[in-house]
Formats: sequence, structure tokens, C-alpha cells
Amino acid sequence: MTTRRQFLAASAALATASLLPAADAKKAKLKKAVKYDMIGVKGTPTDKLNAVKKLGFLGVEINSPSGLKLDEVVAASKETGILVHGVIDSVHWTDTLSSPDEKVRAKGLKALEGALNDAKTVGADTALLVPGVVNKDVTYEQCWERSTAEVKKALPLAEKLKVKIAIETVWNNFITKPEQLVEYVDQFKSEWVAAYFDISNMIKYGVQPADWIRKLGKRMVKFDFKGYSADKAKEAKDPGKGWCKIGEGTEDWPEVLKALGEIGYDGWATAEVGGGDEKVLADIAERMDKVLGLK
Repeated sequence: MTTRRQFLAASAALATASLLPAADAKKAKLKKAVKYDMIGVKGTPTDKLNAVKKLGFLGVEINSPSGLKLDEVVAASKETGILVHGVIDSVHWTDTLSSPDEKVRAKGLKALEGALNDAKTVGADTALLVPGVVNKDVTYEQCWERSTAEVKKALPLAEKLKVKIAIETVWNNFITKPEQLVEYVDQFKSEWVAAYFDISNMIKYGVQPADWIRKLGKRMVKFDFKGYSADKAKEAKDPGKGWCKIGEGTEDWPEVLKALGEIGYDGWATAEVGGGDEKVLADIAERMDKVLGLK
């Protein structure tokens, strides 16, 4: 039988414990990066990577194809210590894997395979892919079926190269809910297909970024972000008017960081905004540090 004294002691202990940080609260391990094309500093790849290194960045993502000489990028990465953590399939909006035209899909598949090969060359572990576009010529179901078929064709290469095909969330009228991205990734039953979540893009569709993160869990291998204000978009009655600077949007960053900690996220956080010279990049770096809780 519990005595009154024991009850009061236990109650006091619980009250004290409630004031302490949760023992199981985890903090995500984040590495700050930018898209290579954001670096508006003139010079060689080494000059560009040195410029972002001074601002505390640890990595970059490059486009594929990009016009860059990859051997120079690799050399610059080794010299500066700035990693090329990812490659972006830069033609997925034009040569879509969801196109009604089989020849266009074939070109899209070739581009994806090129991105995977480029990723291997520069030491990146992901190739970012927008899987398709829903429009007047392509239904949601067609986008799903066609893009799935093409991604499956690229899977043997992805597995051989040990590079993940990372499906990104964008304004393509396709995959607008976290459950859809979960289903899309899981259908492949392969560790070489994963999720690349854009925190700012999805605010338009009404589900909070932290909810996406929690539902994606370990499927989410990377994320990038901008700044998006649902309030600005609503006032302008135009979703396209919601873009803003990092930290000035309606992203709930404390909740995002909490969710990242809950899923045990350990990886890259990449800005995707208009870049510029060192002054512009310094402002971006400072804003990133603030929202990501890095300083």
C-alpha cells in the first residue's frame, strides 16, 4: 500500500522530471549545402568551392548534364574538402518519364542513367529525380505507371553504382501527399529508391512539413528548402507569389527540427534559392544557420 508520504514524494519527482529536457529527445545531425549553380563567384570549381567553404558549407549538388568538367569538380572537391553530395537530373522536366511519347521517355531514362553515372564519378550518393508531370496530356495514373516502369529500368544501374534514385516533391501535380510518396517509394521494394523532400514546396498542398517528415521516416534520405509564405500566397491569391527568403516563410522550423530528430535524420540540408556573389551567399548561410539551429 502506498503511503501519503510516498505518494507526495513520487509526485514531486514527476514534477521535477517534467522540467528537465526529455531524455530521449534527439537532435538531427545536419550538414549545410547549396546547389552548385547558386555559387555566383567567378573562377574555377576550386574557387567556387573555396568560397562556400569560408561560409561554413560542407557540400554542393550539381546538375547532370551540366557542362561542368567532372574531373575538375572531383579535383576541386578533394582540394577543398567540399563534398559533391548529390546530382540533379536536370532534364526531368522536359524529357519526362511520364510522357505519352515513348521516345521522350527513352530520352528521360537515358538522362537518369547519365545522372547516376555522373553521381558515381563525383562521389555523390543520390541522383535527384522528378519522376513525371501531370498535365492535360497525362493523368495521375498514367504518370504513376509510366514513371514507375522507367525507374525500374534504371534500378539495376543504381544498385551497381550504389547511388540512390531520390524522388523529389515539386509542383508537378503528382505526389502531393506524404502517403503517396511513401507508396511510390515502397512499391520498388529497393533500397536504391528513396525520398528527397523539399520542405518549402509542399506547404502549398496543406500538409505541414513536419508531418511529411514523420511519415516518410527513413525513406527520406535528403531534403532541401527555400522560403515559402502561405500568407503571402493567400493574400495574392496566387501560390506562385508565396516565395520569400529563407526564414521569412510559414515553415514551422522548430517542429521540422523536432521531426528530423524523431526520425534520426543524419544528413544534408541543402538550400535551393537564387544564389549570387559572396555577400548573397553569406546571407543565405546565416539564414540557414538560424532556421536549422546550427549556431
